[in-house]
Parts: sequence; structure tokens; C-alpha cells
Amino acid sequence: MSPKRTRGQNAGLTRQAILRAALALADREGLKALSMRRIGQELGVEAMSLYQHVDSKDALLDGLVEQVVTQAAPLLTEAASWQEGLREYAHALLRALLAHPNVLPLVVSRPAITPGNLRLMEEGLRVLRAAGLPPDRALDMLYAVTGFVVGHVAVLAAGGAAERAAAGTAMRDIPEPDLLETPLLAEATRARRAQPSSGTDRRFVFALEAMLRGFAGAP
Repeated sequence: MSPKRTRGQNAGLTRQAILRAALALADREGLKALSMRRIGQELGVEAMSLYQHVDSKDALLDGLVEQVVTQAAPLLTEAASWQEGLREYAHALLRALLAHPNVLPLVVSRPAITPGNLRLMEEGLRVLRAAGLPPDRALDMLYAVTGFVVGHVAVLAAGGAAERAAAGTAMRDIPEPDLLETPLLAEATRARRAQPSSGTDRRFVFALEAMLRGFAGAP
């Protein structure tokens, strides 16, 4: 633990540094560990000095959501097409959420309307608008993809560590004894097992690609 700095030494403290420390703490110990006192200890400063940059616990929690989302958003602006941008954004958001499972409840429950998140949405809309999509439709697309990814990870989280680990390959298989009375389900499961692994969750890819095709064909 770093020694605590004096008031004059807190000048280098920033919101970003506070949020990074909070995210690291949440990753290690969960959301219950988050307090201004603990984060101050992580940074070696007095807890009250944090309020100069993050004015409340709610602002801190919104900032954690922002930290996770910003890991994925830049890919939308770097792609060659809006389809590729949304595809890369979805996969990047999936990776970010799986990397920070303790923050998932915040992503599910908080709108996190921070200036940083609003700027990210504005940039995403700018890219989609440049591709010829009206802003209202573009916003619906962003919300739809984000909601799909968050929901997918929430289902994995509800299934526990085994399901989250399977997200890198495929969802957990149904055991053979459980398939004796369901011949169609057994046929589908065995066919899926016979397919070579692509290194990604096939169900996630299937649903995402269907969504993107639907966006392209929507009036």
C-alpha cells in the first residue's frame, strides 16, 4: 500500500486514475468492497480528496460502467463498414464484460449517463450517420446490439463460472443421458458437437449475424 500523500501532493489525482483503481478493486473483491476509503487506500490518498474528481458514490458506479464500455466503443469508429463496426463492437463488449464480471450488475441496472458515455454514443452515431443511416435508426441499432450482448453475458453469469468459461468456445453441452427422451434435441446437439470449434460462442455469433442482416434489410 502506498503511503498517503499530503493535500499538496494530491494535485496529480484524476478521475481516470480513481476509476481505474475502483475497477481493479471491484475485479479483485467485488462491488461490496467499493468505498471512497478503500479506493483512497489503493491510491495512497485521503478519501475526501477523491470527491474533488468523483462527487458521489453514484458517480463512481456510473464511471465503472463507462470504463468497461470504453474498452469496446473505439472499434465502431475504426471499421470499414457499419456492419463490421457493430460486429467488432459487439465482440469487444462481450470480451470486456467477461473480463469484468463483477461489474456486470452495474451494466445491467444503471443507465450510466456520463459525459464520456454520451460522447461515445455521439461518435458511434456519427459513424452510422455517415453510412447513410438516420440518427434515430442508428440509435436503435446501438441499443439493440448493446442490449443483446449484455443480456447474453447476464445469461452466462446466471449459469455460473462453467458457463462463462464456455463463452470462449461454445455453450455447455447437454449430457447424453438427458437426451434419451428428446430425439430432435439429441440430433441437434450431436450435430453441433461434430462441428469444428471456431474459438467463439457459435450461438452468440449466429444471433449477432442474424441481427446485422435484419438491420440491413429493415425499411
